[in-house]
Amino acid sequence: MRYEIILAPEAVEDLQTFKSNVRAQIQGAIERHLRHEPTKTSKVSIKRLRGISRPQYRLRVGDDIRVFYDVSADTVAVLAIVSKTKANDWLERYGVSDEEGGIN
Repeated sequence: MRYEIILAPEAVEDLQTFKSNVRAQIQGAIERHLRHEPTKTSKVSIKRLRGISRPQYRLRVGDDIRVFYDVSADTVAVLAIVSKTKANDWLERYGVSDEEGGIN
């Protein structure tokens, strides 16, 4: 199945903060991993996030970039693209915990 990939306006802004070669790496990883099997977890690339309902998943791009996203029936919504050092801060600020009434 081919998923439609939608970048939230914030994710587009995030992407623009990276150098062009890093942007190309991020875009390639998003296309490669999220276009057909965005929920297929692995030890290296895709992780299902626990304890929060949003975002649902994290894609690791290289050692330094994290892409947070949700998956619906046929759509992948990329919510944020942040450096590894900012990932926990982003999750604390924007992540929705299961206890807050999020739907899993």
